[in-house]
Amino acid sequence: APVLISILLGASFSRYQVEESVEHLMAPTHSLAKIERNLVDSLFPVNRSKHRLYSDLQTPGRYGRVIITSFRKANMLDQHHTDLILKLHSAVTRIQVQRPGFNYTFAHICILNNDKTCIVDDIVHVLEELKAARSSNRTNFAITYPITHLKDGREVYNGHQLGGVTVHSKDRVKSAEAIQLTYYLQAINSLNDMVAEKWESIFCDTVELFQKSNRKVKMYPFTSSSLKEDFQKTSRVSERYLITSLVLVVTLAILCCSMQDCVRSKPWLGLLGLLTVTLATLTAAGIINLTGGKYNSTFLGIPFVMLGHGLYGTFEMLSSWRKTREDQHVKERTAAVFADSMLSFSLTTAMYLVTFGIGASPFTNIEAARIFCCNSCIAIFFNYLYVLSFYGSSLVFTGYIENNYQHSIFCRKVPKPEVLQEKPAWYRFLLTAKFSEDTADSEETNTYESHLLVWFLKRYYCDWITNTYVKPFVVLFYLVYISFALMGYLQVSEGSDLSNIVATATRTIEYTTAQQKYFSNYSPVIGFYIYESIEYWNTSVQEDVLEYTKGFVRISWFESYLNYLRKLNISTGLPKKNFTDMLRNSFLKAPQFAHFSEDIIFSKKYNNEVDVVASRMFLVAKTMETKREELYDLLETLRKLSLTSKVKFIVFNPSFVYMDRYASSVGAPLQNSCISALFLLFFSAFLVADSLINVWLTLTVASVEFGVIGFMTLWKVELDCISVLCLIYGINYTIDNCAPLLSTFVLGKEFTRTKWVKNALEVHGVAILQSYLCYIVGLIPLAAVPSNLTRTLFRCLFLIALVTFFHCFAILPVILTFLPPSKKKRKEKKNPENREEIECVEMVDMDSTRVVDQITTV
Repeated sequence: APVLISILLGASFSRYQVEESVEHLMAPTHSLAKIERNLVDSLFPVNRSKHRLYSDLQTPGRYGRVIITSFRKANMLDQHHTDLILKLHSAVTRIQVQRPGFNYTFAHICILNNDKTCIVDDIVHVLEELKAARSSNRTNFAITYPITHLKDGREVYNGHQLGGVTVHSKDRVKSAEAIQLTYYLQAINSLNDMVAEKWESIFCDTVELFQKSNRKVKMYPFTSSSLKEDFQKTSRVSERYLITSLVLVVTLAILCCSMQDCVRSKPWLGLLGLLTVTLATLTAAGIINLTGGKYNSTFLGIPFVMLGHGLYGTFEMLSSWRKTREDQHVKERTAAVFADSMLSFSLTTAMYLVTFGIGASPFTNIEAARIFCCNSCIAIFFNYLYVLSFYGSSLVFTGYIENNYQHSIFCRKVPKPEVLQEKPAWYRFLLTAKFSEDTADSEETNTYESHLLVWFLKRYYCDWITNTYVKPFVVLFYLVYISFALMGYLQVSEGSDLSNIVATATRTIEYTTAQQKYFSNYSPVIGFYIYESIEYWNTSVQEDVLEYTKGFVRISWFESYLNYLRKLNISTGLPKKNFTDMLRNSFLKAPQFAHFSEDIIFSKKYNNEVDVVASRMFLVAKTMETKREELYDLLETLRKLSLTSKVKFIVFNPSFVYMDRYASSVGAPLQNSCISALFLLFFSAFLVADSLINVWLTLTVASVEFGVIGFMTLWKVELDCISVLCLIYGINYTIDNCAPLLSTFVLGKEFTRTKWVKNALEVHGVAILQSYLCYIVGLIPLAAVPSNLTRTLFRCLFLIALVTFFHCFAILPVILTFLPPSKKKRKEKKNPENREEIECVEMVDMDSTRVVDQITTV
C-alpha cells in the first residue's frame, strides 16, 4: 500500500511549480514596512519619480545594474576608463529583445523623461561632461562627492555611483576605484514585464561579453531577477551531491545491519529502511503538489529531517528484534518488537508533529519557515505510518527468512556445518551461520554478539565510560563545552542578509561583495514622507522638519527649496494662500527646482485654493562596515521618532520589508516550538511511568540547544530562517535519541546506577550509533555544495548530530552514575511469617573431585 500510494502521488510532479518570489518567502508576512510601502505607492506612484531614478525606493521593479572596477585599483575616472564605461553604456542602450514582429530596445522599455527621452544615471552625464572637458582642454571641471553639480545647474547625488573614492579638500574627487551604472525599465503590463525580463538576461550576457574583450577591468552585473535565480540555483547545484549522499547512506546502512552470521544478518533491512523514508518523502511531496504548493530551495532540509526521524525508528526496531528469543514464532517476535520500540517512537513522532505543527501555524511570520514546518509535518506523519506498515512488514519477511535458516541476501537454505566442511573456503565464509542446536541454552541470548557494534559497546565502551578515572575528564570536558557555548551564545546575531540563502559563485554574491567593498560609505536611499497637510510657511515647522533629518545627507529638492524660501525671507507672516501660490509659481521662476513637483502633492479645494497634502525628501546616512545592522538601528530610531514628533511622517526603503520585525519573526517559530515542547513534556509527565524521565529529557534538550546555538555562532552561522528551522529539528532529534536511553535508566530497579547506565547503552546504544553514523555520512556531501544555504544547513545539522551524540554517549552516562536518586533497594525487615526457603543442592563433577554448590531461592 505505501508503495502504490507513493507512486500515485509521485505522479503529481507533472504539476511541479517553483516559488519565484523571494520576498514572499523571506520577508516577514505581517510588518509595518509593507503597510508603509502601500501608503507610499498611493501618495507617490513610481511614474511620478522619473527624474529621481529612485523608483526602487518603493518597489525594486525591473532594472539592470553593473559595477565596473579594475583589477589594479586604477582610477576609473581617468580618460581610458571613462571612454570604456561610456562605450559599455552605448552597448547596453543598443540591446535588442526580439519578439514576433518587433525588436525592443532600451529606448522602448526605459523610463521616459518629460521630453520623451530615456532617463539614465546622472553619473553618465557626469562622465560625458568630464570627457567633453578633457576634449576642450578645460581644467576647471571638478567632481565633488557625494553631491556634485552638472552644467545645467542641477545637484546630483553620486554616493551610490562612485565607489572607493579618494577626495581632495572641499570634497573634490581625486580618484574612484569603482563606478556603478543602473538602468531602470518599465513593467506596466505583462508583455512589458516579459520583454524587460528578457532584456535583463541579455544585459548580463552583454556585460560579460564586454568584459571578455576588456580583461583589465572587472564587471559585476546584477538584475532584479538575479536574487530569484541564484536562490533557486541551490537546488540545481545540489542534485549530484544529494545523489552521492544517498549512495553513501545506503551503503553504510547496509553495512550497519550486516554481520558475519549470514542468517541473522539483515542487510536488506538497511536498504528497506531508507526506502521507507524515501516513500514517505515522495508521498508528502505529491500531496504538496496536489494542494498547489510550490517548491523552494529551503525544502532541501526536509530529507535530512526525515532521515534523522526514520533511521532511528528503523534501527531501534532492528535492535529490539535482536533481543527477542529465536525459538519464538515470528508473530511473537514481531509483537515483542512493536511493544518494545513503538511506544517511544510514537511519542517522539508526536513531539515532531507538535513542534513543527506550531511552526506551521499562523503564529509564524516568515512564510518560508511556515511552509517548511507544514511540509515536514506531512512527511513525518507518513514516515511514521510507513515505518509501522512497510518497514514492519519487511521485518516480518526477513524474520521468516531467519527462522527458516535462509541466507539473508540470497534467500537460499543454508546447509549444515558438516555439509559446509566439504565446500571451498570462500563458500564457507559466505554461508557462516550458527544453528540453534549447536548453541547451548546459556549462550542463546548471545547469538547477536558477533555484530561489531554490539560487541564493541558491551565488551569495551560501557565499562570504559563508567570507569571512575574517566568520569572526571568527561565532567571537565562538559564544562569546557558549556564555556565555549556561552561565549558563542553571547555573540548571536540575526541574519537578514539575503546573500545567505543563495548559491555561491553567483551574480548575487559577487555583486553584493563588490557593493559592500566599494559602496558601503552611505546607506541606501531612505524616503522621508510627510503624509499630512502642515504649515510649510511656518518657520518653526520648517525647523522641525530639518531637525528630524539632521545628520543625513539630503539629496532632494525639497530641503533645498525650504532653505531657498528661508533665504528670501518669504515665510514669516506669509498667508497660507499666498505661500501655496508662490510655491507653485516658483517652479517656473527657479529652474533649479523644475523637478520639485515630484516631491510634493497639491490638492485643490472648492474655493480654488490649493493645499500641500504630502511631501517627501530623500536621505542618505553615513554608515560603517556593518551597514545592515546600522540600517536596522536607523529604522528603529526613525520609527520611534515618528511616534513622538509634531509632524506625521514615515520612512521607507525596500530593504525595510526584509528587516522590519525580522529578529522577532525569525525567532518566533523556535520560541513557540520550545514552549510547545515544554508543555508536552510537562503534561506527559503525568502519563509516563516516572516523571523523572521528562525532567532529564528537558535538561538534555536545553543543554543540546544551548550548545548548538553557541557553536554555530562561533562557526559564523547567523540566526536566520534556515538555522532556526534546524534548531526546531534539533529539539526532536535530541528527544529521538535520548528518550529511550533515559527511559531505560530511570525505570530500572534493583541494581546500581552504573549497572543501569551500562544496560541502557547496551540496549539502545547500537541503534543510536547506527543512525548517527548513517546521518553524518549523509551530511558530508552537503558540505561540498557551493551554496550559502546548504552551508548553513550542513553546519547546523552537523552540530546537532555531534552534540546529541556527545550527550548520549558521554555526558548522560557519566552524570547519571552519580546524581541521585539511588537505585539500591532498601533492605526490608524480615517478617517471621514470610521466610525464604533455601534449597541447597550439592552437585559433584564426575570427571574430577570438584564440588559445585548451586543455591536456588524459592
